[in-house]
Amino acid sequence: MKAIIYSRVSTDKQIQETSLKRQQEELRKLAIRHHITIVRTIEEKASGYELERDGIFELLELFSNGKADCLLIQDETRLGRGNTKIALLHQLERMNISIYTVMHDGELELSESDSMVMQIVGIVEEYQRKIHNAKISRGIKKAMANGYTPGNNLSRINQSPGRERKELPIEEILKLRDRNLTFDEIAHTLTGFGYEVSKATVHRRYQEYQKLENRK
Repeated sequence: MKAIIYSRVSTDKQIQETSLKRQQEELRKLAIRHHITIVRTIEEKASGYELERDGIFELLELFSNGKADCLLIQDETRLGRGNTKIALLHQLERMNISIYTVMHDGELELSESDSMVMQIVGIVEEYQRKIHNAKISRGIKKAMANGYTPGNNLSRINQSPGRERKELPIEEILKLRDRNLTFDEIAHTLTGFGYEVSKATVHRRYQEYQKLENRK
């Protein structure tokens, strides 16, 4: 495994320099014991309750780019505290990143309470996906019930994602609006056909078109 060492102290007092060095030394020994290759060492002085930390963004970017697949920390509180800790643990879990700690001398073992919270977060996230998909399905069904035939109009349905997907077909927005769909329903309908768009964007494009027409 390729790992990132992450060490943190809460203040920038000189005495904390010793703590950072101690954390890193212990983490290097941990890596040796578990035959883990260290590719990056990140240290920072910031509160564990603070989410917007340069070190955190750096390690997340490295993981996203496939530079490493394991995180080495002294214990989970070095990653964060309170809600910040749960949010980061959940994000790393979604990215399939292994977490090793000095405290456990191996993979992180969550407390019963943290494990329960993580399960709840996962369940909520799953239901959010279900609600999102249901909205897409309802929007498409309503549009078709009102006589809308997307296959005859949306020429880029089967194309791969890319920048062009941000170019919305205003003529389709107008047709759906004429069929009494709300902007939210239009957004979900277009999303179902391959256009990633929010309700606000649909509303904005519609207003822009109306302004242009009024000027004419």
